Amino acid sequence: MTRYPAPEISDQKDNFHGVVIADPYRLLEDLARPQTVAWVAAQNELTQQLLADLPGRPAIESRLAEIWGRSSAGVPFERGGRWFQRRKLPGAQQEAWHAGESAESCDRVLLDPAEFAADGSVAVAGASVSPDGLALAYALSEDGSDWLTWRVRDVATAADLAEQVRWSKNENAQWHPDSSGFFYTRLAAPLPGHELTGTDRGSRVCFHRTGSSQQDDAEVLAPADDALWPEIALSTDGCYLIVSLSRGLGSGDEVRILDLARPGDGFRVLLPASSAEHAVVAAQDGVFYVLTDDAADRRRIIAVPAAEPAPENWRDVVPESPDTLLEAHHFGGRLVCHYLRDACSLLRVLELDGSPAGEIDVPALSTLSGSAVRHEAIEGSAGSDIVLFETESFTQSRSLWRHDLDSGQTSLVRAPEVTLPAADYLTERVFVRSPDGTRVPLFLTRRRELPRDGAAPVLLYGYGGVGASETPAFKPDWATWVERGGMLARASLRGGGEYGRSWYRDGRLERKQNVFDDFCACLRWLVSSGWSRPSRIAITGGSNGGLLVGACLTQHPELFGAAVASVGVFDMLRFHLFTAGRMWKTEYGDPDNAEEFGWLRAYSPLHNVRPGRYPATLLTTGDHDDRVVPGHTLKFGAALQAAQTGTAPILIRVGTGAGHGHGKPTSAAVAEQADCLAFLQAALGIEGDVSTPD
Repeated sequence: MTRYPAPEISDQKDNFHGVVIADPYRLLEDLARPQTVAWVAAQNELTQQLLADLPGRPAIESRLAEIWGRSSAGVPFERGGRWFQRRKLPGAQQEAWHAGESAESCDRVLLDPAEFAADGSVAVAGASVSPDGLALAYALSEDGSDWLTWRVRDVATAADLAEQVRWSKNENAQWHPDSSGFFYTRLAAPLPGHELTGTDRGSRVCFHRTGSSQQDDAEVLAPADDALWPEIALSTDGCYLIVSLSRGLGSGDEVRILDLARPGDGFRVLLPASSAEHAVVAAQDGVFYVLTDDAADRRRIIAVPAAEPAPENWRDVVPESPDTLLEAHHFGGRLVCHYLRDACSLLRVLELDGSPAGEIDVPALSTLSGSAVRHEAIEGSAGSDIVLFETESFTQSRSLWRHDLDSGQTSLVRAPEVTLPAADYLTERVFVRSPDGTRVPLFLTRRRELPRDGAAPVLLYGYGGVGASETPAFKPDWATWVERGGMLARASLRGGGEYGRSWYRDGRLERKQNVFDDFCACLRWLVSSGWSRPSRIAITGGSNGGLLVGACLTQHPELFGAAVASVGVFDMLRFHLFTAGRMWKTEYGDPDNAEEFGWLRAYSPLHNVRPGRYPATLLTTGDHDDRVVPGHTLKFGAALQAAQTGTAPILIRVGTGAGHGHGKPTSAAVAEQADCLAFLQAALGIEGDVSTPD
């Protein structure tokens, strides 16, 4: 049996609606406490002792470094006659921003975060170019923190202006159409010493005028209700600031508009608060084209006249279809609509009146890159017929494509940097039945000659939450696993957005257990299909996907042989007390509500750990994660270590100078994933067992 470092034990007990629950590891929530610092150091020492010399790790790390070290680039876009593009040069720790005179010649380095930290600990988390193309507003994140500092850089000279804008946690900034400054959202400054754990509060919309001090920034909108969170956008005609107000994840929103030609008139409500979610796609001649799930489970686009926005004046432009309308853009005077069909991308072009105007070819079993994050996977403008977009799949890294809306022709601009050859590898999509009969897509990627003999080493990944669609994607660690003879399985679970609003709702709040049931159904299918057996299957997930792994560990540890959970949400009774956690109450439930406490207590990983035999488990987090605070991982890891009656190790890996995952330097990502893959290979007996000293 492994001897684990002993944590501080507390006699803390909490009364939840008459139910007394012990929290013996409460002190591990305080990362600044000397005893916690020492315990984390001891856990890291044990973990590295066990992982450093695992068979195959040097080869894994070498291949990961090779893939991650290759160049990559985002989709170029134009502002004010200049072109801009994100690029990561070979061997670089972070992406840099480049500028040029055309889409093909963005060769001048405009902003390289290495100038702030050579070790890659500073990343550009958000960026926005002014409409005249003369200025770049960019947000820096240090050590992976969600706290951002905005700066402004002159595009011609690549020199920064003097000002800095602090206390934002939103990667989105919107320039005023006259390029005089930008709108952004900020929070109240945290209490000193509580930057990483304090509750996010006081979100408001502000305007920063270029060349001025943040102290002079105008407060554009400060919701009277502190529970409301604003998101900002600029209308495609440049006439309106659009603010969406919500109470948290999946809660629906209210949409307000501000006429920038008459800001003194104040905001008007375009769409009143409701349980539906909306996104303004275009604005033209006083009509707003809105993507909505109001009365449309898989979304539709409606036309809303700003002068008379009541529902009786709405006009259906793009009706709901059997495919899920994920996003839409106003390019070349048309609507370019990104759909999902069984979790894979389709692109359709429609006129503003909704009439069909063609389709854009997208490779089979692929998806548009970056559609779930701020970095756009598709770029264009209302005045140009040219659309640029990226695709990726499980076997190909990102490809750049050019489509001419006028001619209907699509051409490849940039081939993928990394390809698993089609002659040797394949991806197939199967459908698994969950216990209640729900049909769940499962993507399988493998070598063509992998035998179906019940012994295939399988890495099953899942997420299932916040409406995020799990679609084909290329990741260096996944590619390395497949190259080394394993099968990658990626499940599109309820709680995501693959099949619209009802699919999402069936995996949240009181129905969250459906997500875990879907995932376990995939585990059982991998066995019943003849591909593998439990001892050869590993599960993995991060953040909300870490919760998924934690729930499966405590509910069905017999279904798999190893697990890796990254930056997971494990304490479902206290998640709402830290940083942005209160926004997740609309996703998971509120522990302060007696009924909802019952849902959360039933599956909370931390509160369902019981003495027993758990599979080999590696829990990873970062000491600067101020989204899902490290206390979740530390407490859950301590509980699992104390409860383990088997011989498989329960390891905790805490990254130094690391956050929730975004902005991680290449070298740190390589080292972490080499640890994870080597651990999983050994745990599944691919190259020897994980051995642990007594």
